[in-house]
Amino acid sequence: MFKEFKEFAVKGNAMDMAVGIIIGGAFGAIVISLVNDIIMPPIGLLMGNIDFKDLFIVLKSAPGGGVFNTVAQAQEAGAVTLNIGLFINAVISFLIVSFAVFMLVKNLNRLRTPEVPAAAPEMKKCPYCLTDVAKNATRCPSCTSQLDSAA
Repeated sequence: MFKEFKEFAVKGNAMDMAVGIIIGGAFGAIVISLVNDIIMPPIGLLMGNIDFKDLFIVLKSAPGGGVFNTVAQAQEAGAVTLNIGLFINAVISFLIVSFAVFMLVKNLNRLRTPEVPAAAPEMKKCPYCLTDVAKNATRCPSCTSQLDSAA
């Protein structure tokens, strides 16, 4: 069993998958930082100093009541919140990652050599029924007439 596991672990596909997962995790962290630290602050500024991380709706107030400025304050007090801003950040992160993966796959597909379609067989006409027949055929598949090799 250990030998089989070792063969699986050192196969190229397993190693490629492991590297891809590690790089994907790092890429995800970069995208989250890009959204939270670069993209959303200017958008929030343009929309009247809104911090999207703290954009929420209180569904059920905390037992002690009160007004909350951040999601963290509301959750500490025990309020039930609908975290709209965190969802918007997640959607934007998803769109960026999806677009990056799309561009990667598109460029990888462009680098692949295109498959050359098989050449169509040379054809000739049956002198009796005028059906297209392979050049090397000796009998017509439609009318079953015997064909000359020169036809």
